[in-house]
Amino acid sequence: MKVDIAVVGAGPAGAASALGALREDPSLEVALLDRARFPRDKACGDGVAPQVIDLLEAAGVRGVTDGLVPVHRLRLARGTIEVERDMTRPAWVVPRTLFDQRLVAAAADAGGTVLHHRVRTLQQRRRAVVLDDDLEARIVIAADGAHSTVRRALGHPRGPTALALRGYAPTSGGRTGAQVITFGSERQPSYAWSFDRGDGTANVGYGELLTTRRPAPSRQHLLERLEHLLPGASEGASDWRGHPLPLSGWAGPALGTQRVLLTGDAAGLVNPMTGEGIYYAVATGLLAGRAAAGALRADDGHTAVDRYSRAVRRELAAHLKHTAVAARLCLSGRVLDAGIRAASRDQRVFDDLTELGLTKGRITLPMALALIGSMVG
Repeated sequence: MKVDIAVVGAGPAGAASALGALREDPSLEVALLDRARFPRDKACGDGVAPQVIDLLEAAGVRGVTDGLVPVHRLRLARGTIEVERDMTRPAWVVPRTLFDQRLVAAAADAGGTVLHHRVRTLQQRRRAVVLDDDLEARIVIAADGAHSTVRRALGHPRGPTALALRGYAPTSGGRTGAQVITFGSERQPSYAWSFDRGDGTANVGYGELLTTRRPAPSRQHLLERLEHLLPGASEGASDWRGHPLPLSGWAGPALGTQRVLLTGDAAGLVNPMTGEGIYYAVATGLLAGRAAAGALRADDGHTAVDRYSRAVRRELAAHLKHTAVAARLCLSGRVLDAGIRAASRDQRVFDDLTELGLTKGRITLPMALALIGSMVG
């Protein structure tokens, strides 16, 4: 089988890649390959920022949040220090079973072909890439997550990683109508979350950074930390799933080589402050699809990664530097406390912090001054 673009993985990054390419050139033959059949569940916090919906709507996708309840409030806490405010725009808690299915359907409606196939091998040739000896693509876009087969085939190592455990439980403890994040005080960075879905249940979980200085945490440890930070959050919970979070760092993401592009988790793009990855997945997926379509239109497929890298740098380079700095600062409990106090005093600082953690914001001057003032005040 020969196609113009093969997208490995049909989650948000993969579906967005197909949408980006087909929006650019509807005549392209785009195959979306995934080892699972949709709908399927995926471990995630399920939080979707409004800017993600903006990106999808600009790509022609409508109805992603139909039937769901917007969440207006965000609560950040560490110990006795806490802030809860309205976000500038409401966010959404969209179960990945539903979110991914709607995006895959949109990609299929746009002209993509969805195939049930698990990719195991990759061979790069002069004018094409061959997957498993039976599918030849002029360009491959990898969207196959934290354990990316494509990334490993390229020899790109995985960077810093966190481990999280997610479940669904009845919304409890005064956490209705809010996204709640409570930072740990022992292992940094670490936090527990409860994201109300608006239907009486919440996505709950706990995650922490993996280090070589201590063994990987057990499921029991993750559950105990969740209950310690958010008492009652796991009561009556089910559908527990653990998942790695490949965090972005100062060096920037590994974006691929020539005719192979890496997106989302496969590129190591998860916000190191918050574990947020959906915005990066959709943004880089759309950019990869457009870059691939542009390279093919110019009959210059081997320049796809250069086109894609330039687009990602324009869109995310400054933000990723700022999140790397912020993540390093957040290793200090004192800095975390000062940041939460500063956000509780000033809505502008709260908004800037939200943008930095959930989309592509930066450390602004008001945020920096407020943080310094909170630490010395």
